[in-house]
Formats: sequence, structure tokens, C-alpha cells
Amino acid sequence: MTGLPAKRLYVALIHYPVIDKNGETIASAVTNLDLHDIARVCRTYGVKGYYVITPLEDQKVLVDRILHHWTAGVGRAYNPKRQQALERVKVSTTFAEAIADIAEVEGRRPKTVATSARRHADSLSYSRLRGLLADPVPHILAFGTAWGLAGTFMAEADYRLDPLVGAGTYNHLSVRSAVSIILDRLLGRPE
Repeated sequence: MTGLPAKRLYVALIHYPVIDKNGETIASAVTNLDLHDIARVCRTYGVKGYYVITPLEDQKVLVDRILHHWTAGVGRAYNPKRQQALERVKVSTTFAEAIADIAEVEGRRPKTVATSARRHADSLSYSRLRGLLADPVPHILAFGTAWGLAGTFMAEADYRLDPLVGAGTYNHLSVRSAVSIILDRLLGRPE
């Protein structure tokens, strides 16, 4: 028995608008680890696409260079599994651009689900989101880099997901760890 199909589920890693430790809205840098590890977990759980959102031209060039190496360059022959994971990655300047791309592919606008380490009054539980994912409507899970998604982004999302809660009061996972845990909760095989 497998988990839920992920035919219409997408992931976005947002580098703008996110906040820094002082709560200021910034554009954060892309990291090689986030690019690789999130692509691998998306491929493992059958996520249809992974969007890296950054308005910074130098960061888009960096991502394109890394992707080319592993999907068309020397890296493709060296590690075909890495190529299989990274071939689903797309770079977008804005989240709206990613939404438009998905709408073109799917024939309808995806519902947006923002993630956060902070609880919101109207947050969705994981079981409720699993139920929504069973519908034919596409969804995109948005994950923030730096210290999380900006308040304006959170307010504009269709849904906000319950935060991950650990064993104690410390709550500052890497985004790639959060993506892995959340995708397993939503799409993993039941015990």
C-alpha cells in the first residue's frame, strides 16, 4: 500500500519575500544543499515539480549552472539518480510566475499552501491537507528560506499549514528537513 498520489502536488522554495532574524523582508541566497536535497525528496515522494523562486539574477544563473551540470553536463553520466531528481526543478522570478506555469500545465490555478514554524489561527492540520490533496485541484506547498515567509506572503496564501512541533521548545529546522518531514506526513506510506 502506498501513500497518496502526488500527481498534482508541487513544491516552491521561496527566497523572496522572506524575513531575516529581525523581521525585515529580504531576498535570501540559494544554497546548493537545498537545491539537491529538496529535489531528491520531491522525486522520492512523486511531487510533480519543484520551483525555486528568486528575483536575484546572479542566483538564477547559479541555479541554472548547477542544474545544467547534473541534467545535461558531466554530472548526468556520473550520477543519473541526481539527474532524475533535478530534472523537475524550475527557476521562477516570482511565485506568481510559478502559479501561472502550473495553471498552464494543469488547466487550473493551484491552491497555495504556506508553511511556517509559527502557528496561525486558521492553520490546516496535516490530515485535512491530505484530504484536500485527494481532490483533482492542484496544490503548491510554499516553503520559506531564511527565517520564513514574509507576513504578506502568508496572508495571500489560500491555506496555512500547521507548523512542525518537536519534543521541546527549540523550533528552527533547516528548510530541507522541514520539506522532508512534511512530504512524508502528507504522502508517506501509512504504518
